[in-house]
Parts: sequence; C-alpha cells; structure tokens
Amino acid sequence: MQLITEKISVPKESPRLSRPRLLTLLQRLLDGHSATVICGRAGTGKTLLAADFARQCGRRVAWFRVDAADNDPHIFFHYLLESVRRQRPNFHRRPEEQLREPLAEADLHRLAESVVYGLQESSAVPLLIVIEDLHLVYDEEWVAPFFSRFVPLLTADVHLLVVTRSVPPVPLWRMRSKQTLAIVDEQCLAFSMEEACKLFVSYGLDEGAALRPMVVSHGRAAVLDNLARRLCDGGSAEAELCATYQMIYLPVI
Repeated sequence: MQLITEKISVPKESPRLSRPRLLTLLQRLLDGHSATVICGRAGTGKTLLAADFARQCGRRVAWFRVDAADNDPHIFFHYLLESVRRQRPNFHRRPEEQLREPLAEADLHRLAESVVYGLQESSAVPLLIVIEDLHLVYDEEWVAPFFSRFVPLLTADVHLLVVTRSVPPVPLWRMRSKQTLAIVDEQCLAFSMEEACKLFVSYGLDEGAALRPMVVSHGRAAVLDNLARRLCDGGSAEAELCATYQMIYLPVI
C-alpha cells in the first residue's frame, strides 16, 4: 500500500497564539493518564492545539490523520503502525500479520496486546501517539473493542491523544471514571477573555476590540481569529460582528 505521507506527519501550521493554559493542562494529563481526548466542533482549535502541544511536549510524535476511507481496519492499522515506526524503527510487524477477515472481538483484543507489546519492546524514548479525526470511523465495529483494550495497557512512556469532533464510543468514554482517559471539551477549548485580548493585540488591534467578539463567538477559536483578521484588514466592526453572528446562529439553508 502506498502511503500518503501527509497523513502521518505533524501539521506544519502553528496557531497564531500559543495557549499556555491548555498546553499546561495537556502536559499534566499526559503525565497522569493513558489517553487524552480533545473533543469539539470544527473551528474550536483542536488540531492547532494538538500540533502545538506535539511540538512542545518533549516526546517523539507519531501522528495519524484519519480519513473516511480508513474505516477498513487494514488501512487504518497500516497507517497507524507506520506512523509509530517512523519514531521507533524497530517496532515489530506482528500486528499486521494478525489482521484477518472478519475480525472478532477476541482478535481485536489480541491485536491491541500485540501493538502494546511491540511498543514496550521497541521502547527508546517517550512517545506521543496522536490520532486526528478518529470520529470518522467511530461507527466501525472494530474501533471500540480495539481501543478499549489498547488504552488501559499503555505504559507511562506512551500516551494516546485523540482529536475528534464527537465523544468517543461508550466503552472508551467510561474509562474517565478509572482516570485512564481524560477529556478536554469544547468549553475548555474556548478562548478566555485574556487569550482573546492577546489574539487581537497580535493583529495590531486594541484589547478592547475583543470584548464584543467574545460575547458573540463564545470564545470559539476560528470565529475570533477570522473576525480579528478582518478588522485588521480594515473591516467595519459592526459589519463584521453582524456577519459573525449570522455565521454562528442563523441556520444554513
């Protein structure tokens, strides 16, 4: 299978404003949990935050951006494991040999155990595994059985970071109560007033220009950034606020 290398590379784009509040939170969760889920709708800054953290966390990073076509487990695991091998070249190829059709739950559990065993055997430096847009394959029968077995087995030198638009399947969601899985939700992702002011200042705008946009956007990252950029380019504050309001609140026909 020919790999699309962009799918297993950390995004090059960086956020205009790095957010120490969230980076510190992610570092704390990395040290205390097996996995973290960053969950929010489009435009809440999930991917930029994850990429910023990946560059600053002090670990090697195996990144995998999921597409809808990756619902085939053979494709999904081929990409995931090749991403890991880029950071740990001696990671064994036994998991691929275990893939078969159909995959029963017991097969998926053994596959998860094989992947974890390979991670332990190939351990050299701490690793962060990032899976972006995992929600695109949530409905597949193999997802919950694999990850519900995989996550609890991870050792302290490997952390899984999932970037998604919707909450994980129930078996994974329940791991929160066992302090195995941590959730960074949309409310947490929202810009604080202080962060919004810093963003607007970075565009050469006055801090006060961020006050009304914060009310309209509820701190949604992409909306704030778009509004600040338009105001920086000379747009009318009232016109831009009106356009922003329509974009967020009026239904699309």
